[in-house]
Amino acid sequence: MVMVAVIAGLLGVPAAASAAPELSLPAPGGPLPIGLRTLHLTDQRRADPWVPEKRRELMVNVWYPAVPIGRASLYMTNAESAAAVAGRKLDLPPDALSKVRVHSRENAPSLPGRRPLVVLSPGAGNNRITLTSVAEHLAAQGFVVAGIDHAYEAWATEFPDGLRHCVACGQPNDPWPAAIANRAVDTTFVIDTLLKDRRWSIDATKIGMAGHSAGGSATAAAMAADRRIKAGVNVDGPFFGTVSLDRPFLLLTSPTGEKYYRASWDETWPRLTGPKKQDLVENSGHSSVTDAAILIDQLGLRPHLPPAEVENQYGSVDSWKALKFFRDELTGFFKQWSAR
Repeated sequence: MVMVAVIAGLLGVPAAASAAPELSLPAPGGPLPIGLRTLHLTDQRRADPWVPEKRRELMVNVWYPAVPIGRASLYMTNAESAAAVAGRKLDLPPDALSKVRVHSRENAPSLPGRRPLVVLSPGAGNNRITLTSVAEHLAAQGFVVAGIDHAYEAWATEFPDGLRHCVACGQPNDPWPAAIANRAVDTTFVIDTLLKDRRWSIDATKIGMAGHSAGGSATAAAMAADRRIKAGVNVDGPFFGTVSLDRPFLLLTSPTGEKYYRASWDETWPRLTGPKKQDLVENSGHSSVTDAAILIDQLGLRPHLPPAEVENQYGSVDSWKALKFFRDELTGFFKQWSAR
């Protein structure tokens, strides 16, 4: 099955911006201040499927309710920003994208209290930062949120030893069925690691997961493999293989996804026997749940993009209206589930 390409606009189509405006993500809607810690995790039990001579390494962002002290977090690292600016031929300073204003404090002390966990998995070719607005919104509502970078499946992602690029992208044979299965193993490893760390005070009975595109596919696969994940959200991703689940599941789709994945959804839907809901988000695009549409509009890039790309990735809906809908839907779903 072909994955819809999700690197678009700001993160994937060469374009020019005449100035470097102040870039910012919408403020989260919850009452709690947010902290952010970035973790470098190594699963010593596994070889990396893309680079077998290495152990499987992951970069993980953890957003959480926090004491509002310390400096503002970076949206991405300077090296990631420089790679994106150069690779996309953007007329911006190399560090411009690292300066996107976010609403979390770097390494701020966490607030006391047991918290539900939501794991986020990004789309094919995207890294964890593309779901920052969703993550901050959830954290401000009281969740611990773990955004996983699945190594070698995203554009330039910085690890302690330097940038790593997408090996999975552009493979001659479809890499995604195997990649989705591997993402499920990544997810279990991250959950295991976070539960052992008392800093997060995670309630192990209240773990959920959501993902965009390939990340939505990974959500279903991870739930099938790990029963600790009690509820899941798939935003516009296909189902791979035979998926059967008996826990709460939300499927949010776009007109783009309907074109490519409707057969997959119809085939799997009867095997989802727990509480379930699917909702077509009219006039949205495949990547409306990500930060990208907000940022390309702030940069004035939308008129420079191919119209078909804009329609597929962002649709005709107002970018903030769409992102707000996704943030509120995910938060409402996980609040309802975690209150049980």
